[in-house]
Amino acid sequence: MKLLRYGPKGQEKPGCLDADGNIRDLSEHTGDFAGSTVSLENIKTLKSIDITTLPVISGDPRIGCALADVPNFYCIGLNYAKHAAETGSTLPTEPLVFNKATSALNGPYDFIQIPQGSTCLDWEVELGVIIGKEASYVSEDEALSHVAAYCTLNDVSEREFQKSRGGQWVKGKSAPTFAPVGPYLITADKVKDPQNLGVTCAVNGQMRQSSNTSDMIFTVAEIISNMSQYFTLRVGDIIATGTPEGVAMGMKPTPCFLQAGDIVETEVQGLGKQRLTVQG
Repeated sequence: MKLLRYGPKGQEKPGCLDADGNIRDLSEHTGDFAGSTVSLENIKTLKSIDITTLPVISGDPRIGCALADVPNFYCIGLNYAKHAAETGSTLPTEPLVFNKATSALNGPYDFIQIPQGSTCLDWEVELGVIIGKEASYVSEDEALSHVAAYCTLNDVSEREFQKSRGGQWVKGKSAPTFAPVGPYLITADKVKDPQNLGVTCAVNGQMRQSSNTSDMIFTVAEIISNMSQYFTLRVGDIIATGTPEGVAMGMKPTPCFLQAGDIVETEVQGLGKQRLTVQG
């Protein structure tokens, strides 16, 4: 099932896509997608609906961020070996976890806002994972049973803020618009193998990242299991599972960071494509 949010910013409604690509309204059956409304139980209820009976949304409405809000936004750093190499980093021995402010959530076709004082704006296509059942001390074998859905995600980053302003990476990861999510959530039952999905990012039509989740150092199951040993993952939490090589920061001899007017297109195989314009 493909779940999405449609409508003007701040007025989005929950919906889904039917087999013909039409948006169907789900607002009579569920609240906005955030927290408990993306639980495994609620998704099971939604999947039992005959979506051909739902109202069709006419016209060409805006597609909003696939999640209205999240309890926690976690990211995994350096989870592709070639990306670690291009940044000159040592391979982690456990998943490297950091946070992204939830206020960074953004729509998949909106814009990326250059923050004040920014000079090193970068892209990162990633597989996003939405938790559908509380996870604490779960094994790798159990881990994927806690996943509600998957999505395309761009972990937009400001490298100078991230690397040179002291403290944690969260400073360079969290400006408004830095977390485009969607265009939709694909329920976990429709993703046969999260470790065999193509991931790509193009900037102004030029391919910058092209890889596969099979190249992850830590699998989705390993990530969830490992994180759950240290804290409880809540229903509605989102995890960005890392980006492959090809980011601006790793370009030699000179990084080519994003500028106003650039168009960034990110896609995870089967999970939808984003297209955002950088705005100064």
